[in-house]
Amino acid sequence: MRKKTKLSLLLFLFFAANTDAQTLRRPVAAAYTGFGAYSQNHMDVFSFISNQASLAQLKNAAAGVYAERRFLLSELSSYTAVIGWPTRSGNFGLRANYYGFSDYNETQLGLAYGRRLGKKIDAGAQFNYHGIHLSSGYGNASAVSFELGAVMHISERLHAGIQADNPMGGKFGKNDGEKLSSVYTFGLGYEASEKFFFSAEIVKEENRPVNVNAGLQYKFIPQLLVRTGMSSATSSAWLGLGLTVKSFRLDITAGYHPQLGITPGLLFLFEFNTNKK
Repeated sequence: MRKKTKLSLLLFLFFAANTDAQTLRRPVAAAYTGFGAYSQNHMDVFSFISNQASLAQLKNAAAGVYAERRFLLSELSSYTAVIGWPTRSGNFGLRANYYGFSDYNETQLGLAYGRRLGKKIDAGAQFNYHGIHLSSGYGNASAVSFELGAVMHISERLHAGIQADNPMGGKFGKNDGEKLSSVYTFGLGYEASEKFFFSAEIVKEENRPVNVNAGLQYKFIPQLLVRTGMSSATSSAWLGLGLTVKSFRLDITAGYHPQLGITPGLLFLFEFNTNKK
């Protein structure tokens, strides 16, 4: 029975990857982890997942890990690790993703860079290596891609930006059997205060309808925050609660899909060389 379940999942993942590859690799709560990209005061080291230009606003070196179990299935688990460090020549970020299980899994490694272009504009780029492993003799496949992003600080409170993921296209393997989708995003963020932040993204993925991600963050106190939001394409919602103690932050998240159910997640972030008391 266990082998039959794994085989069914394997077939599902295989065909889903060929028809919806880019979306499959994104965590259900991707809008949560990348939240704060269109902000100066509410961003964190995970924000460059949504837009690499947000790295320019990173003030301290930081590292984080995020894990989720999609729809409570261990075979659909997803893990993301990020590192960011500022330098005088711009800020760098490293991202690693793992999705799947032993019979089928996908990995991604990305090196990102962001810097300020004056007081009003930040720019960034990221180069990625993608890998797919399929057991039972099917072997492995790999591909490379890149991302570009820019954020404009219209005012102290209002920020807007664009991001292009894999704009030149790209395919896996010698036979080019699976195509990497191109994804374009327009984002907007409004910092109403030090406590309240609202963000929205319009996402257009190749051969798919337009998706809108919208969310808000509220800090009850500097050490405690709540985030909530939704994605229009899947009619799904997400919620998270974050607790900061000195240089550590722990978030407990949950995504909900009306047909497929709950996706729990856990985020851990550590910030180096902070001046927080």
